[in-house]
Amino acid sequence: MSKTWLETNTFHHSEFADINKLVKLKEKKKVKISICFPTLNEEKTIAKEIIIMRSELILKYPLIDEILVIDSGSTDNTVQIARDYGADVYVSNEILPDLKNQFKGKGENLWKALYVAKGDIIVYIDADIKNIHHRFVYGLLGPLLTTNHIKYSKAFYDRPISSEGGSLRPSGGGRVTELVIRPLFSLLFPELTQIIQPLSGEYAAYREILDQITFPIGYGVETSMLMDIYEKWGLNTIAQVDLDKRVHRNQDTLALGRMSFGILQTFLSRMQKTGFIEINRKMYSKMLQYHAMDKVYKPKIYTIKEQERPPMVKISDYQAKFPNRVKAKS
Repeated sequence: MSKTWLETNTFHHSEFADINKLVKLKEKKKVKISICFPTLNEEKTIAKEIIIMRSELILKYPLIDEILVIDSGSTDNTVQIARDYGADVYVSNEILPDLKNQFKGKGENLWKALYVAKGDIIVYIDADIKNIHHRFVYGLLGPLLTTNHIKYSKAFYDRPISSEGGSLRPSGGGRVTELVIRPLFSLLFPELTQIIQPLSGEYAAYREILDQITFPIGYGVETSMLMDIYEKWGLNTIAQVDLDKRVHRNQDTLALGRMSFGILQTFLSRMQKTGFIEINRKMYSKMLQYHAMDKVYKPKIYTIKEQERPPMVKISDYQAKFPNRVKAKS
């Protein structure tokens, strides 16, 4: 009996703990590697993330070539702290300033990182991780460096939720995955249900994959990325890596509802564009939620419009900066 994708393409970070071996594979493949942290007001965690990655994966082992911070316009000290600790910091709106529109959102930062990064491989790491460890990077790089067919590597982990008082609950997290994405994948893309945490914010990929797909600017970017890679290159180009545990900020149910709204927008728009489904009425970009104030429920409307960026390889400035990518694509 042949093995399933879950059996062949699922790894544990400990399989790649020999970082010297990864460095030799990197040199053999002649690739450069960039880490990107997309940020917005992450002054409490960004310094530790940069310190650990720089000390372990640049100074101790020459696995990483650069650390980038792409910031959405933080109002705290995120930008200055990141610069002080040695990251190359860019304000998102200052990258490709001649674009017709400038947006704010995680997906926008990830997309623009492709323009400023030097790497042939980009590792995206969320900037709010409280238990950061360099396994978050070498674990994701392992499948990309030790195989030739895997081009995209996705994290999964236990997600204990940090409460306001600092204590940890032994389980929790992944609520949007289990209530929104997994049911949708189960209905329409059952192969993708093998991906344990499709919405995890940590993943690594070759530039040759990333610059050929669209990037929604907001909550839908992880969902869109998986769907596009699966459609264009197949499930076997994707791997997932167990990183053990990730401790991060908890979001309340209302915030998760807004996230779900944006993800559903992206999912349905993608289904309509590919001809998979036909929607015969307008989809709206406003979400109504109710907030209890003095025992009275008051409505509040949020406008959540999932704009998306085209494949970066189609941008003329990118073509001029990376002419080899245009040649390779053609």
